[in-house]
Amino acid sequence: MEPTQHTPGAPVRSGIPEHGRVPKYYAVKARIAELISELGEGGLLPPERDLALRYEVARETVRQALRELLLEGRLRRHGRGTVVAGPKLEQPLALASYTEGVRRQGRRPGRNLIGLDTFPCPPDLAPSIGAEPGEPVWHLERVLLADDERVGLESTYVRVARVPHLDADFEPDSSFYGYLRERLGISFGDADEKLETVLATPREALLIGTPPALPMLLIHRFSRDQDGRPLERVRSLYRGDRFSFTAHLSP
Repeated sequence: MEPTQHTPGAPVRSGIPEHGRVPKYYAVKARIAELISELGEGGLLPPERDLALRYEVARETVRQALRELLLEGRLRRHGRGTVVAGPKLEQPLALASYTEGVRRQGRRPGRNLIGLDTFPCPPDLAPSIGAEPGEPVWHLERVLLADDERVGLESTYVRVARVPHLDADFEPDSSFYGYLRERLGISFGDADEKLETVLATPREALLIGTPPALPMLLIHRFSRDQDGRPLERVRSLYRGDRFSFTAHLSP
């Protein structure tokens, strides 16, 4: 069978197979999407059984439609119910802190400290932070918040020699980049980032407050200071239903 050619400029029929028959769950999903627009952000969705009666389908069909809308971030769980979610947070792929990115969108950033401890630097971590194997390294782990909603998990690794008093004069709910810049006079020069899609581990899902099956966006960042010296390694895990990332490209 010859593949169907898409005509340039023609609309993309998202979710509709080539034979043109719309799956039952997808038709229900489209109708629930209309209901979402009517309810508005924070609106409470009717229970599954009521939706099944309204659209004259099985509850499993409704459940499949809701699963996709939850994964897309258009709905979110609230207690025992389901409510309409607000727009996704847009985080720029740029050398800026999480705090700065969230504030630009009119949201209130925050972080909950999970742990701050030291350990001997393993050989595989040493080059990325400019450390010698075995020397003390900080590990700072925090849950990321936006208007008190848990949206991610961040782990930062940095040499104790670069920030010797991190445990004494750093506020865990504040910007680490702001602390480096304002208290220590350390500015960032450049960084390398790698972005991938993953599933959270059971521990990560528990800390962020999401189901283990929810897709996550994982960013590895290797940063250097203004003199080009390795500075930090950061592993940031973001909820796929609450975040999107943007980048400005130029020739």
